[in-house]
Amino acid sequence: MTEGRFMGSSSGNLGGRVVLVTGATAGIGRAICQSLVAAGAEVIALGRDFSQRPAVEGVLEEVTLDLGDLDRLGSELEALARRLPRVDAVVANAGFGRFGSLEEFSWNQIRSLVDVNLTSQIFVARAFLPGLKRHPSSDLLLMGSESGISAGRQGAVYSASKFAVRGLAQALRQECAKSGVRVSVVHPGMVRTGFFDALPFEPGEDPANFLLPEDVAAAVLGILSSRPEVVYDEVRLSPLKKVVRKKSQSP
Repeated sequence: MTEGRFMGSSSGNLGGRVVLVTGATAGIGRAICQSLVAAGAEVIALGRDFSQRPAVEGVLEEVTLDLGDLDRLGSELEALARRLPRVDAVVANAGFGRFGSLEEFSWNQIRSLVDVNLTSQIFVARAFLPGLKRHPSSDLLLMGSESGISAGRQGAVYSASKFAVRGLAQALRQECAKSGVRVSVVHPGMVRTGFFDALPFEPGEDPANFLLPEDVAAAVLGILSSRPEVVYDEVRLSPLKKVVRKKSQSP
């Protein structure tokens, strides 16, 4: 596979590329899969449970894997990487949010949030980097958050995990550059998805108050389709007007 696969990148053409997307069952991950398929990429969608939604049309394969099960995750990811040697881009998108003052978190809640948002991303990178380095040029894209740039009240654990993802990307960028692996991180603001279903707040109702999953997918597509000599170190996406709305409490 040569650098010619990047030809026509200005139009988002990813023909010839094989991309693994984690957290692909819904929301941002599902939108990323749809965008990549439309751009001609072969997409492997990885998620915990695909049973609730129809498959994304055109996806090469759906892989069911629980990124929160760290005891099994390393060996399962290694086996997957061996089975999929053609993967030349990984989008580590999986994650979830839980907010509140630190003392409101149980020990298990702290661990589960860090396990999925940070440790599993390190595991994914560890498993697939050897294969990515065997390609002339390849990509590792991590999903950060605006909370990984500026922390706020009641977001200590979530922000800690996302700040760490940013540090991971910065270190790996230097570690992998000589091998032709580009490492990028995308920091979205509030995106209108199921992320907020179990949270006591959500973005405002005006379209200027939130991003759409397709907005984040467009950023991912732009990063992956740029010429291989260019690295988008970090991309931050924000709604035009940041409005946080508290949900009404049930009587």
